[in-house]
Amino acid sequence: MPENGSGRHVDWGRIFSDALLVGLGSTAAVYALTAVGLNLQFGYAGLMNYGQAGFLLVSAYGTAIAVDSWNAPLPVAFLVGLAAAVGLGLLLGIPTLRLRADYLAIVTISAAEILRIVANSRAAQGVTGGPQGIKQFAGAFFDWNPIPSGRYGVGTVAFSHRDLWVMSVGWGLVAIFSLVVRILMRSPWGRVVRAVREDEDAARSLGKNTFVYKLQALTFGGVIGGLAGILLVLDNQFVEPKNFESALTFFAYTALIMGGSGRILGPALGSVMFWCAVAGFQSFLREAIAHNLLGIGSVLDPADVGPTRFALVGLAIMVLMVSRPQGVLGSRTEVMLDE
Repeated sequence: MPENGSGRHVDWGRIFSDALLVGLGSTAAVYALTAVGLNLQFGYAGLMNYGQAGFLLVSAYGTAIAVDSWNAPLPVAFLVGLAAAVGLGLLLGIPTLRLRADYLAIVTISAAEILRIVANSRAAQGVTGGPQGIKQFAGAFFDWNPIPSGRYGVGTVAFSHRDLWVMSVGWGLVAIFSLVVRILMRSPWGRVVRAVREDEDAARSLGKNTFVYKLQALTFGGVIGGLAGILLVLDNQFVEPKNFESALTFFAYTALIMGGSGRILGPALGSVMFWCAVAGFQSFLREAIAHNLLGIGSVLDPADVGPTRFALVGLAIMVLMVSRPQGVLGSRTEVMLDE
């Protein structure tokens, strides 16, 4: 073992490649797409949706159930999943969006947890699979893969043809819906949505039906999140309730805030930064423990890597927020909501 405190044998190249593999991978794409939906809802419309995981859940389960129980073709199953996201948006928005913003936050986070508990329950096991979930329902998605078998990349930053296919679809969806959001925000609809965020009473006094605009923003942002949920379970070939815990929503918010709320490229940049940081700190801690870098090996055990990496990521985010609270690309004006 190298002498205590020596970093000569720490593989910094591996740490860097591990960070890139996760930061550019399908997980980052899923969270970026989730954050694109949150950006529309929160960054532009000012809606505090803390239950985005619920939109991912209903779309993912809608797709899986349509294939597994109804033998529906996968494209039809996608439509079923997205229709479920639309239904959830209407169900949550209609009774709450006429009230103060904090009511929406309470309802959405509660609804997401209720949906997860129901999907995990014994009563729903015949449909959702309960804790065992639904497996191997998306084979057709990988049959569409046009990428020849093999590994693609540079050096240690390389992906299998399967992973590259999921990544291509995921980041392609991020690009498409980022462009769609950009077009919407430059349209008359987008200008009204921003006006509602800044001063709802003023927008209402000009004859705008602010409730409808907020409902549209909530629902469309939920549909974008629903696509992320479908992509998540396609990649895993497995859907279970644990995939949709509240941490999913909070990680997506973290990515959005890091990149810059109210900025088109904020969700994608923030997701890459967040997952590069998570994977990079994890790889660094493993190397540091293995080589006792700075005495870390005598303090931490390999089992401590998981929680410690998030503590370090949290510290890095705190530094970022102190120095630039609007995120890397954000504007202080865009993130200020009417109180």
